[in-house]
Amino acid sequence: MFSLITFHQHQLQSDKPQRTSQPPYKMADPSTTPPLTRASVLAAHSLIKPYIHETPVLTNSTLDQLASTPRTPEELQGTEWEATERPANPKIRFWFKCENFQRIGAFKARGAFHAVERLKKTEGLEALRKSGVVTHSSGNHAQALSLAARENGIPAHIVMPTISPPPKIAATKGYGANITFSGSTSAEREAVTREVIEKTGARLVPPYDHPDIILGQGTAALELQCQVAASLSTSGTTNRRLNAIITPCGGGGLLSGTALACSDLSPSDPSTPGPILVFGAEPSFSGADDGRRGYYSGTRIESVKSLTIADGLRTPLGAYPWSIIYERKLVAGMYSVGEEEIKKALRLVYERMKVVVEPSAVVGLAVALFNEEFRSMVEREGGEEGWDLGVVFSGGNVELAALGRLFGEE
Repeated sequence: MFSLITFHQHQLQSDKPQRTSQPPYKMADPSTTPPLTRASVLAAHSLIKPYIHETPVLTNSTLDQLASTPRTPEELQGTEWEATERPANPKIRFWFKCENFQRIGAFKARGAFHAVERLKKTEGLEALRKSGVVTHSSGNHAQALSLAARENGIPAHIVMPTISPPPKIAATKGYGANITFSGSTSAEREAVTREVIEKTGARLVPPYDHPDIILGQGTAALELQCQVAASLSTSGTTNRRLNAIITPCGGGGLLSGTALACSDLSPSDPSTPGPILVFGAEPSFSGADDGRRGYYSGTRIESVKSLTIADGLRTPLGAYPWSIIYERKLVAGMYSVGEEEIKKALRLVYERMKVVVEPSAVVGLAVALFNEEFRSMVEREGGEEGWDLGVVFSGGNVELAALGRLFGEE
């Protein structure tokens, strides 16, 4: 991992969106998008502010205490750290950015609204109302794009696998989308998407691998910075600040957007009085930690086949997010946790915080509670003062029946 001392001194590559090839779809031309910078995330926030919620930031002293207590040798039995002579003893104070309270129940609304607003500027609203927008998704992005399109009077064409959960199909239809069903593989979904585009002329709005999406997702971290700074100021706490943010990582839109929001910080901005490190969190089950493995090997992994319970994180890291996360070195490290740790973190959030989140949302919390490598790093870098750590709860769209099955297995 990069030294945290020299991390922010790294010479960045070009922040203009780059990619070697474009998919054979009609979509927003990346060459017309704003540069991938913090300033562009700020502009994105101004653009979508009328459409989104400024979601709350919660704290929890019980979880702070758990994270700031060394794990016992018994707790480390059966883990990769069972031979550790001295368990990590970090001091962590959590700030939970609750995107489960966002419109459609997830951060995805931010990127979808920004992508639609950018298309309105480049294509024109009337043209979009004739052609529509299209994506392939079985999850939160389908609902987010459907909502953004509906609020602008734009037809939304959503390609969904036939195996999509009925509640998600119903929710997407509820936002007025035209649903076309496909097979479950990426190739099958993309083939049907091409057919829809050829028939309608709709513009593709991808779930994560596009600059407009990334800039929209980064707005959650902007709000988190200001909310933490305001809370510390109100309480008269002048010797602390937000030290780091950890987010879940699937396709990488949220993580890379967060990294942009925490780059190029101005010393004169009271919401960002010091550098903010950014970390990614993934499930380790069945190779779902492709981002972590790619980050430390130096090669992006383009295929993932995993049935992790964190189903929103089953996608491989996209090309644009990779350019921000790895090539520009704007993410300080990637960490992973197992299924049991994710379930433990999920249970803690339900029982201690009383908020509804999906398994994918708690992977960052699970890393902070159970990954000894991460915890040792926080202890080393934070010292006696410790860290104020932002944790993004990415969403709360979970079926009650699925929760019952998940915890019933225990």
